Amino acid sequence: MKTKGIIYYTDCRVVEPIFSTVQDILLEMGLPISSTSLKPITPKFTNNKVMEGLSRGYVTYIKQIHTALLNAKEDYIFFCENDVLYHKSHFDFTPPLDNVFYYNSNVWRWRLWDDKAIRYKGMLPLSCLCVNREFAIKHYQLRLDKIKEWGYDEFRSREPRRSRIWGYEPGTKKKRRGGLTNDDHDTWCSEFPNVDIRHKRTFSRLKCTKDDFRHQPSNWEEINSAEISGWNLKKVFNNWGKTYNIQDL
Repeated sequence: MKTKGIIYYTDCRVVEPIFSTVQDILLEMGLPISSTSLKPITPKFTNNKVMEGLSRGYVTYIKQIHTALLNAKEDYIFFCENDVLYHKSHFDFTPPLDNVFYYNSNVWRWRLWDDKAIRYKGMLPLSCLCVNREFAIKHYQLRLDKIKEWGYDEFRSREPRRSRIWGYEPGTKKKRRGGLTNDDHDTWCSEFPNVDIRHKRTFSRLKCTKDDFRHQPSNWEEINSAEISGWNLKKVFNNWGKTYNIQDL
């Protein structure tokens, strides 16, 4: 029987209560977790590798993912990030093919400050990827090889131009459009959605309003975060407003 596991990678910049809440939810899934961090983290994840001497950035991000994949043992891997709330139904999926990158399309992007959640056609974040581990290792080794070939100075900015051309999500951009490979991607839709939390310390840009996009996305949807099915966010964060100032997160 094919096995499933989780890789979790963090730059340790996301603040509480998000940081601990996401970790606690992932532990509840009961799947093996291979994690990487830039600083020592609490011993919740026993298979954690601290990437010493590395600073936050795109190259480090790729190295963390690659290292976590190498340290994992399972056949299929769910990519999990430190500021996404994962519903249990997300992990019911098993990839039907070993040479395709699969993305859960059932995800809302939640901007904390105004309690607004959005989504649109083609919103397939890396944080909702499930894929054969060996297939993913080959892809991320290629990324590291190409980064070395182009030179590290090309990748020092927050969102380097070359990485944008390649595309951040494997399989979603073919070579004819500047992509790194001609690998395929497909989607699935979990019973209940994941919630991608957008806050002041996200690695990528927030992109929560139509004005944030150079090219307007289609099938735009907006709801209040309290309406996200399968979640009671106030309950998840245990009266968070009494302890934390959302404006500081």
